[in-house]
Amino acid sequence: MSKLAQKSGLVWLWLSLLLLVVDFASKTLVVSSMAYQESINLLPVFSITYVHNYGAAYSFLSDAGGWQRWFLSAIAIAISGLLVWWLKRLPATNKVLCAAYSLVLAGAIGNLYDRIAYGYVIDFIHVFYKNSHFPVFNVADCAICIGAALLLFDAFTGESPKEHKA
Repeated sequence: MSKLAQKSGLVWLWLSLLLLVVDFASKTLVVSSMAYQESINLLPVFSITYVHNYGAAYSFLSDAGGWQRWFLSAIAIAISGLLVWWLKRLPATNKVLCAAYSLVLAGAIGNLYDRIAYGYVIDFIHVFYKNSHFPVFNVADCAICIGAALLLFDAFTGESPKEHKA
């Protein structure tokens, strides 16, 4: 049996760490070089637009009065703990699920940091076409979406996950 097969999915935390660094660095760059709500068009369908999101995806709960900060933080903490536990139980060779959990974990922690530190999430990736605008998002959101897509992919194509005997 290979050494990788003997290890838990926790070895995939490098992916979470890498994405956390990219998320933090990109947000720091935007905040340090742009004014709030400033927008820099890069392509006819893409711009960097610095905004604050006080809610969840698509600004859900953004006008809820402040309680959502702690509610969404608690959810992110719980999900992060669950993902780490699942990673520990998965063999490292289950690449799709390990990558998926690591991506979602990175996104959850990246946005959790913003929510706790600032009271909002820093968003800046703005995709649009003419007058149709997708909500502004960030690297952490991308990680969550890609991780969710991998989970769906695995659900439809993968074998049932085999747990690592801890």
